[in-house]
Amino acid sequence: MPVISMFYGIIIMMYFRDRKKHKLPHIHVKYQEHEAVISLKNSKVLEGSLPSSKMKLVQAWIELHRDELLANWDLAVNGQQVFQIEPLR
Repeated sequence: MPVISMFYGIIIMMYFRDRKKHKLPHIHVKYQEHEAVISLKNSKVLEGSLPSSKMKLVQAWIELHRDELLANWDLAVNGQQVFQIEPLR
């Protein structure tokens, strides 16, 4: 699962092979022992959970980079390499 960004101890990955499970563009997020799958369209949690403060950071990052994330999704589902996205600073 390619890592596309990291910030504040949060690791953002894009794993597109499970799109049958989630059926929409999404990212996988890890923070310490927490994991969540988050929709790119509306930033809602599809599975798992994160601490509230980290979830707010991830949602803000998605808002800032939604176009890039969706472009990455399109690359990924077409078997092409995804690109890194600027971390939240």
